[in-house]
Amino acid sequence: MVFTTSATYSGTYNFLPSAGDIIITAFQRIGVRPTEILQTHLQQAVMELNLLQSKLSNLQPNLWDVDLQTMPLIQGTATYSIPSETVMITNAYVRTGSGTSTVDRLIFPISQTEYAAVPNKLVQDPPTQFWFNSLISPTITFYPVPDGNGPYTVYYYRVRQIQDALLPNGFQMEVPYRWLDALTAGLAHRLAAVFAPQLEQLRKMDADEAWRIAATQDTENVPLYITPGITSYFN
Repeated sequence: MVFTTSATYSGTYNFLPSAGDIIITAFQRIGVRPTEILQTHLQQAVMELNLLQSKLSNLQPNLWDVDLQTMPLIQGTATYSIPSETVMITNAYVRTGSGTSTVDRLIFPISQTEYAAVPNKLVQDPPTQFWFNSLISPTITFYPVPDGNGPYTVYYYRVRQIQDALLPNGFQMEVPYRWLDALTAGLAHRLAAVFAPQLEQLRKMDADEAWRIAATQDTENVPLYITPGITSYFN
């Protein structure tokens, strides 16, 4: 005997609530009905929503906010300004040559301490390392300093700031489908601290669980290879 089922689906993938929708839902999770929401509620909610986005940027690299930037390197110039919305740099490579005759070479990050320890920071050669200085106006410094054997162009993948949450004009949140519940739960927790303290711990449990589920999914599913450096063992 063969059983068959008949199902009808929407055929759409357009669920992307606005900032206002997220705020109203978060308020309802702490017992504040839409008719009870005042201007002061909305002002606080927008502030908390943007602070929550700042927190999300600090907790882990948000894959949906990773983009590829490019910048030509100039002979003798080590340090370059990069866009202020850059949170971190995940990978970088230098392209040598032009047209169809190009070669890409991965370069590696170093810390402030490692850069400070370089004895001659002015030596020129093809860059192999970079130091990302996460200032309010961030910079990237290359070592060795680009020489005259280019042209060199640096390509870097960066995590950028999530775009601002705004109420006017029905702006949507710059958050993918898989993170919408975590964003709403996180906002409900923050609003509970202000408007419903008796629910703060309960909403925190919801927020932590929603973040953990979203963060687990927001990764690159690729193998991890670890190769030990054992050459010195046999010297």
